[in-house]
Amino acid sequence: MTTRKSLDGSAVGLMILLCICWGLQQVAVKLAVPVIGSTVQLGLRSGLAAALVVLLILIKKIPFSLRDRHFLPGLTAGLLFALEFLCISAGLNYTSASHMSVFLYTAPIFTVLGLHWLIPAERLQPRQWLGIASAFAGVALAFSGAFGVSGRAMTDMLTGDALAVLAAILWAATTVTIRKSSLSEAEPTTTLFYQLSGAAIILLAVAFLRGEQLLTPWNQTAWISMLFQTFVIAFASYLAWFWLLRRYLASRLSVFSFLTPLFGVAAGVVLMHDPISPRFAIGAVLVLAGIVLVNFRRN
Repeated sequence: MTTRKSLDGSAVGLMILLCICWGLQQVAVKLAVPVIGSTVQLGLRSGLAAALVVLLILIKKIPFSLRDRHFLPGLTAGLLFALEFLCISAGLNYTSASHMSVFLYTAPIFTVLGLHWLIPAERLQPRQWLGIASAFAGVALAFSGAFGVSGRAMTDMLTGDALAVLAAILWAATTVTIRKSSLSEAEPTTTLFYQLSGAAIILLAVAFLRGEQLLTPWNQTAWISMLFQTFVIAFASYLAWFWLLRRYLASRLSVFSFLTPLFGVAAGVVLMHDPISPRFAIGAVLVLAGIVLVNFRRN
């Protein structure tokens, strides 16, 4: 089995770039929602990106088969990935892009908890447990910010925030599945194909059953958003992420993404004019502090 290593300069630089891209994706979805439903967006981008992965496999002649040992874990990862994005698409109808960014990126906390129990090399240390406590306290405080509003607005915010946390748990489950199964040794293109194809099939089916319009005239904003989501997020960034997972410790990579909510909140405030309540701001700081504590571990 391949030995994973701690993050080096190249991995850190690539993770920062990925965090910037991922921080922008919730805003990209929100900006296009008036023209394209969020479920349709996520389904289309997954399907188009899956086609790009197949093209890459053919051009590079990368080994791939639907009959090998990666099939069952691939189906599992694809299902979890699809459910995660169903939660995101539904949650963005109720909460802001800034809230989605912070709650979704609690996923590293759930990831390290799962890896702690399943993989000896990923065991947590006392400082990391303190970080997890801080992060969960931050989530609770950030959630309480919804009680500062009333009526339907409070219900909507709580619903959207809860769906964001559920999406984070599903994301963590996907990472643990990949790390614990044969997918940990598979080509990045193999893992990405299973996830994208699974998401495309399930999300577009759900959109169809809901009666959402799959083909509508797109404006310039919708085109820019979908191109960014397809080529940068769903194809390039996820391919880079799975490449990193094959070479570095998953817990170190996951928790390094604490930068993503910062970029996400900043993008939400600047581009979407998302309001930030004091409770949410303090809770977000606690979440980020907790993730930082989890990231710094003695070797």
